[in-house]
Amino acid sequence: MSTKYVYKFSEGNGTMRELLGGKGANLAEMTNLGMPVPQGFTVTTEACTKYYEDGKQINEDIQKEIFENLAEFEKLVGKKFGDPENPLLVSVRSGARASMPGMMDTILNLGLNDEVVEGFAKFTNNPRFAYDSYRRFIQMFSDVVMELPKPEFEKIIDAKKEERGVTQDVELDADDMKDLVVRFKAFYKEKKGTDFPADPKVQLMEAVKAVFRSWDNPRANVYRRMNEIPYDWGTAVNVQMMVFGNSGDRSGTGVAFTRNPATGEKALFGEYLINAQGEDVVAGVRTPSPISHLHEDMPEVYNQFAEIANRLEQHYRDMQDMEFTIENGQLFMLQTRNGKRTAAAALKIAVDLVDEGMITEDEAVLRVEPKQLDSLLHPQFNADEMKKAECIGKGLAASPGAACGKVVFTAEDAKEWAEKGEKIVLVRRETSPEDIEGMNVAEGILTVRGGMTSHAAVVARGMGTCCVSGCGEIVIDEEAKEFSLGGKTLHEGDFLSIDGSTGNIYYGAIPTSPAAISGDFGRFMGWADKVRKLKVLTNADTPRDAKQGREFGAQGIGLCRTEHMFFEESRIKAMREMIVAENTEDRKKALAKIEPYQQGDFEALYEAMEGDPVTIRFLDPPLHEFLPTKEEDIKEIADELGITVAKLKEVIASLHEFNPMMGHRGCRLAVSYPEIAEMQTTAVIKAAINVTKKGNFAVKPQIMIPLVGEVKELKFVKDVVVATADKLIAESGIDLEYEVGTMIEIPRAALTADEIATEAEFFSFGTNDLTQMTFGFSRDDAGKFLDYYYDNKIYESDPFAHLDQKGVGKLVEMAAKLGRQTRPDIHLGICGEHGGDPTSVEFCHRVGLDYVSCSPFRVPIARLAAAQAALKDK
Repeated sequence: MSTKYVYKFSEGNGTMRELLGGKGANLAEMTNLGMPVPQGFTVTTEACTKYYEDGKQINEDIQKEIFENLAEFEKLVGKKFGDPENPLLVSVRSGARASMPGMMDTILNLGLNDEVVEGFAKFTNNPRFAYDSYRRFIQMFSDVVMELPKPEFEKIIDAKKEERGVTQDVELDADDMKDLVVRFKAFYKEKKGTDFPADPKVQLMEAVKAVFRSWDNPRANVYRRMNEIPYDWGTAVNVQMMVFGNSGDRSGTGVAFTRNPATGEKALFGEYLINAQGEDVVAGVRTPSPISHLHEDMPEVYNQFAEIANRLEQHYRDMQDMEFTIENGQLFMLQTRNGKRTAAAALKIAVDLVDEGMITEDEAVLRVEPKQLDSLLHPQFNADEMKKAECIGKGLAASPGAACGKVVFTAEDAKEWAEKGEKIVLVRRETSPEDIEGMNVAEGILTVRGGMTSHAAVVARGMGTCCVSGCGEIVIDEEAKEFSLGGKTLHEGDFLSIDGSTGNIYYGAIPTSPAAISGDFGRFMGWADKVRKLKVLTNADTPRDAKQGREFGAQGIGLCRTEHMFFEESRIKAMREMIVAENTEDRKKALAKIEPYQQGDFEALYEAMEGDPVTIRFLDPPLHEFLPTKEEDIKEIADELGITVAKLKEVIASLHEFNPMMGHRGCRLAVSYPEIAEMQTTAVIKAAINVTKKGNFAVKPQIMIPLVGEVKELKFVKDVVVATADKLIAESGIDLEYEVGTMIEIPRAALTADEIATEAEFFSFGTNDLTQMTFGFSRDDAGKFLDYYYDNKIYESDPFAHLDQKGVGKLVEMAAKLGRQTRPDIHLGICGEHGGDPTSVEFCHRVGLDYVSCSPFRVPIARLAAAQAALKDK
């Protein structure tokens, strides 16, 4: 049977997301529920994939199917495409499987030409409305399909308003709209060298192609990479009968949520514009009215809408985000989807839905995006400092949190400044989807136009970035790179603070303080902890980090990097003495100075963790990292160490490595200088003995030998550790257990894990280095070329951000299996930054690891991701 590429809304349902996309599946579902949905059909995601396979062409079979469905659609609604007497106009919209707000393109009012518009004016008895719809269509089609910049058309409109001495688009009359159509078409011809396409069927096919094309536009690719949406999913296209919110004062359009997407409060939340089309609300060109006002404007429409909203929430058992249009007092539903929400709202909604008996605790755990929790753990403004702060204006509180940074005006500048380590606030008239990369690096986003459902607001909420939108008092001069508000003028680089929870805008910098976690959070995380199988540990090198990790629910330390303890001023000198020493005896003398510091550090960590496991990795980086590189520092340090500059330079030269990532580091240092392992073991064990003697809790240190690739190398270092540790324990007269394991971060170690497990009592996969070694490129250098790989669809995501499951993952899985064959009780975990990445955590659950370890602020994310992995597994 041949593939079916087009489905009428009446043929689909809500379970067909993969084929019909989210929007198409939900339109079909609302049609089945008997809701007022303007009819139409969906061109499937498979047609999109086929379009790319066929070299960006829509083949004849698919075209034929589209036109057959169009003919049936005409019969159903009693209107004809391209017929001046009773024209059918359509919207053409994207609809991917996963919601991607504003990332792809939409065309409204399709099917108009010079003839049809005249008939349309007669048919509606409203020439202004007909020509307004036509000029909007020309503008959108030119922008989306033909890639003529939208601002050029805005300039033509502004010139017209100036000629007429008016400020609002709605003040232009029918003749003005006719004139704009003429000017738009002339501009089109000047730029394109051909007339604007008049044949509605040509318009339709070009629009469908444009939506397919927009799946691959730069902003959609960036959004997909950030949200791990696979490229091969493709987008569906929805062709739907137009209903007109711009046909007079009994018409309008809006976006609403069944609960507040910023706070989670249970009440209809949204906005609408009278006499407008949908894009006006989302684009944020006019500032809309709150949904509650609709009760006064059109009470019967409001009541019908409130009833539908309630039914949809009950049906989907989740907060809904709905688009609607009112045409001459009649309500139409254009879309529903599970609404994007802030982390605080996600938690409140999940907990409330459980309390309302709508969902179970397990379902609630699946309702919150793990990555979103990040924003709950991030700063708010310091309350005392707020009292002194100067509030210069107020916009809409579009996405909560506090942000303070230097003002920039473009997404490009935002990226550039952020790369230099600056914290920035992006200030825009309105954001467009092209700004996605700038929005991603900004501490906060401030816009002049737009409501709570504008592009800036929706995208910022999804990212957990603070956003204040729709502050109309701002006068912005992008060329001069400055804006004025509340009597102040701020230039690029000046400090600005914004509060996404209140909408307040403050002059200058306000310090922020850490987030306080609400009662809902504790309850919700309790449900997550009940179902997860993976333990979650934290990477911590200081008692402060250990305490923070523990507060966020870490069950131990999975990685303590001891070298971070050597860089403090009081210790680095002894470290350098050790490096320049010419014999073992001198090296031991220098190490003896470091040992008490290390022991003190370990005692503090054991105490902070109160008996939870602490895994200590022995010295890992190459020694040259501890030596100076600048001429003036070399002289100063040579004097300090009592050696000549020439001698120090000789040592530095001898330690220079062509590829430090693969050089004299990790266990290779302990093989060359066993006294380093001896000193570190002494510090680890003495600290454990001292803390155990206090009697509050037992300590079981875990010593981790890094960068092993051969079992004999591990045995060599382990023998030094065991001899040193056993002697100290025997002398202390107390029972102390300890374990020696290794980090699997070299492909050879994964391949020979059965041999390595004869000596190692645990494996911790160092996935950062394992990724570098497996791909053969360094984390620090990969940034220079990875963008080319994304552009050419070679990689879909950064392998250092999301574990490469096909290659690196295969090594992890194989090593886990081999290790368990040799030593069935071996414990296995990962401690690279992948330990806090939700998809990587899900992989670790799937291959049967025992734990993941990640930085303290990612612990709650890993706990939730581990719970979701266990529930999906059920």
